[in-house]
Amino acid sequence: MAQVTKDTIIGDVLQMDGQTAQYFLEIGMHCLGCPASRGETVEEACMVHGVNPDDLLDKLNSLLAKK
Repeated sequence: MAQVTKDTIIGDVLQMDGQTAQYFLEIGMHCLGCPASRGETVEEACMVHGVNPDDLLDKLNSLLAKK
């Protein structure tokens, strides 16, 4: 099973499962198609959007655990 950490690159998360995009969109990250945003870590994206990275990681890893 894949595990997402604060250091995981967003592009890698999206490749693990396309359904993870919904959680990035929920935090206001609407630029997922932009190469720069796909190269950010989960922690960097959370910092920019004022979101607790642990909350997002819980959601992402819960979704991936179901696969």
